[in-house]
Amino acid sequence: MDEKVRLEELKEILERANHEYYVLDSPAMTDAEYDRLLKELRAIEERRPEWTTPDSPSQRVGGAAAEQFVKVRHKEALLSLDNAFDAADLREFDRRVRAAAPAARYVVELKIDGLTVALSYENAALTRGATRGDGETGEEITGNARTIRSVPLKLRVSAGEPAAPVDVRGEGFMPKRSFADLNQEREAEGQPLFANPRHAAAGSLRQLDPAVTARRKLDFFAYQLLEAERWGVASQTEVLARLRQWGFKVNPEFRVFTDIEAVIDYCLEMADKKHSFTYDIDGLVVKVDDFAAQRALGFTSKSPRWAIAYKFPAEQAETVLRAIEINVGRTGVLTPTAVLEDVLLAGSVVGRATLHNLDNIRAKDIRIGDHVVIHKAGDIIPEVLRSLPDKRGGAETVFEMPEECPACGGQVTRKAGEAAHRCENPACPSRQREALIHFVSRDAMNIDGLGPAVLWQLQAEGLARDAGDLYTLEEEKLTGLERMGKKSAQNLLRAIEESKQRGLGPLLFALGIRNVGVKAAKTLAASYGSLERLRRATAEELQSLPDVGGIMAQSITDFFRDEQQLELIAKLERAGVLTTENAAAPRGELLAGQTAVVTGTLTRWKRQEAEALIEMNGGKTASSVSKNTSFVLCGENAGSKLDKARALGVPVYTEEEFAAMIQGG
Repeated sequence: MDEKVRLEELKEILERANHEYYVLDSPAMTDAEYDRLLKELRAIEERRPEWTTPDSPSQRVGGAAAEQFVKVRHKEALLSLDNAFDAADLREFDRRVRAAAPAARYVVELKIDGLTVALSYENAALTRGATRGDGETGEEITGNARTIRSVPLKLRVSAGEPAAPVDVRGEGFMPKRSFADLNQEREAEGQPLFANPRHAAAGSLRQLDPAVTARRKLDFFAYQLLEAERWGVASQTEVLARLRQWGFKVNPEFRVFTDIEAVIDYCLEMADKKHSFTYDIDGLVVKVDDFAAQRALGFTSKSPRWAIAYKFPAEQAETVLRAIEINVGRTGVLTPTAVLEDVLLAGSVVGRATLHNLDNIRAKDIRIGDHVVIHKAGDIIPEVLRSLPDKRGGAETVFEMPEECPACGGQVTRKAGEAAHRCENPACPSRQREALIHFVSRDAMNIDGLGPAVLWQLQAEGLARDAGDLYTLEEEKLTGLERMGKKSAQNLLRAIEESKQRGLGPLLFALGIRNVGVKAAKTLAASYGSLERLRRATAEELQSLPDVGGIMAQSITDFFRDEQQLELIAKLERAGVLTTENAAAPRGELLAGQTAVVTGTLTRWKRQEAEALIEMNGGKTASSVSKNTSFVLCGENAGSKLDKARALGVPVYTEEEFAAMIQGG
């Protein structure tokens, strides 16, 4: 095949795969296959650099770091919205609307807690991304916008559509899972933590190096098309349909209503459901749908009269901080945790909350015995927001970070420029225990039966100093542990033996290499195929891989220079742990071409096991339900995914029905 033709074919295949994965949430290509095709595309572009275009999938994370952000003026001002805080405010908004547009209907969209991103396209190709700034002038962040996989680099326009400039606005945001992973990594590295996903997204989009932004795993929902009527679009609902047609990700939760009471009911319904979404929302936006009605209503100097933002009340709770405990993580970072009087917050009872580090405690003037206000950062992590000094009685005490590790008595240090205090003793039992917990976790070696309580006993009895020792355990010694009978010991030994065949990807994640997450571990495994080949890789070679930047590359090379880590790897190899990529083929094609979603609490399998069964039978799994979902495997206490499946008419199977289907195949 002609090389230029192959290049264009690869670009089309990869962008289609991006759209299926990040916009439709219905992946049709494995990560390994995507990486292979991307590598082929990059090889052609390296040979013929004049063929490289800005809309190439290779350019999502390929730009050089910027020295500064360039100011750009928006084509139209990005106005703020007036706020409504209760039903009375919404009814007053409706009264004003009806005075100018009596027959108006409303489109209600979720208000994503992120930041506005303005995108510009020429000849259907992305040419510029910018922040909101002051509404008139923002900062150019084109390189960073390209890293967001749900932002199309080239619009999926029809052949007959004009090639006129297109300007789209939407919300850049950080999903809750990405936020939790990012803060976990930063805490392990002793870096300051982000307060919430919105702050994390803002900081990520203003990174001078796009490679850093790419690792933060941002997402994007489009909601506005400038000069929409030029495209024959006459309402907001038509805008959302056109944006979806062009390849943008549009939030599916929007609704259309003809009266304000239905709008109020929907706002209250979403307030109850807000914790069920995989991203933060802080309210809803109510817009008059028809553009002619919008023009009749007009604007004030600061905001449109045809739209209003309904804001959820902040969910916070007051309680008493009884004590501060120190946890020593696997990298040695000492993390202070607040022990609280139990309090109900965002649907669950909270008795502990993170304090992050000493600087955070000092900045908020938090003392033991204080009345404090807490919230859930990103609806996930309980966090102390502030103290209430006016309620002090005089018995409160100022917290001091210990000079010796509470787990091993080793020296605690703090490097200049770091927020973290660290235990420097690699033999610290707390560090070793946390490393073992990570090693056996679901996304790592997935050893069933090795929970923290069992690992604690193994460590206390001297049976497991590191992960290599797990593969030398014997039934006789296991049955001596508390609540460990003969059958339990045999099951545990069987699970440990089975874990030897997990393959290189899970093993790399299990080893706990700094900055290497699940996806990066899969990329490394697919690219190098064996631990020995990866061990010989240089930092420069590693940075040529997708999702591997300079910091991660350095972490990997440092890991393989550490004698203690090399000793652990040798123990694992002697035990028969597979250190090459496990390329086992699917068992059958019963579910070929089908995409499944697993939701709820399963009793017959763990979720990962159920997903593996689907993939072994030729199917694919996705994290959310869409019109492209073939079926949903549903356990107990299923929530919004089950509701969405029913609304879309997607088949729902119980565990028994799924088992019968698999066994029957």
